[in-house]
Amino acid sequence: MKKAFRPAFIIFVLIFLYAPILLLIFYSFTSATTIGAVRGFSLHNYVTLFTTEELREMIIGTIWLAVISAIFATLLGTFGAIGSFYSSKKANVFMSSLNQVPVVNADVVTGFSICILLVEVFGIEKDTFIPLVAGHVLLCAPFVYLSVMPKLKQMDPYLYEAALDLGATPFKALRSIVIPQISSGIISGFALAITLSLDDYFIATYTKPSTFDTISTYVVNATKGAQTTIKTALWALCAVIFIIVVLIVMLSNLRTMRSNRKERAVT
Repeated sequence: MKKAFRPAFIIFVLIFLYAPILLLIFYSFTSATTIGAVRGFSLHNYVTLFTTEELREMIIGTIWLAVISAIFATLLGTFGAIGSFYSSKKANVFMSSLNQVPVVNADVVTGFSICILLVEVFGIEKDTFIPLVAGHVLLCAPFVYLSVMPKLKQMDPYLYEAALDLGATPFKALRSIVIPQISSGIISGFALAITLSLDDYFIATYTKPSTFDTISTYVVNATKGAQTTIKTALWALCAVIFIIVVLIVMLSNLRTMRSNRKERAVT
């Protein structure tokens, strides 16, 4: 019974997680206007997705926002982790604890706080995109910190000091010794920051300009009163995002498997 229960439970979990997405992908290739009625195969949703100027501008703007926010978040999270790692034990514990607050805190609280601080207190207009970018950086930077810190702990802590003893400047030791050792954590943090920025809804809702929409805010607003063609085109958008994510995960796993095989072959 135990041997039969384990695979059955795994199959149930996979169906529960992926059945709604697969259903949405299926209907994105049909001419149906609602879930439940299949009217034949069609690529109309994908044509609408890539030919509608409003949708193209929304997607491109969201990608640019994610990349810019991820760059700033990666810089802050990486150097914050390095500074915390080479600080005293008390400072390290304090910084690690402080970093947990934005992670645990609700996004709606973070977005509302950013809006009050930058817009109401400092008078920065939302049209400048500064509150929106600042909110996404605040959302993503702690996760970059969490991605980089384990790599720093795996590294020999005396490598940096050894480089200084051999005559390297602090910047050169950081660039030549520390950064290469933690590069995989930086890349993981950058990818995670892009994902979080693309996925965010609450912070963007409070901080975005009135004429700008991210994918998440556009999808939510579209379900309330958009045209039927736009709604069904969003099915295609969800399918495209899911397929891209699956391909990235597969390529990443293949790369990891190849590197592990090379390490085993060398040893």
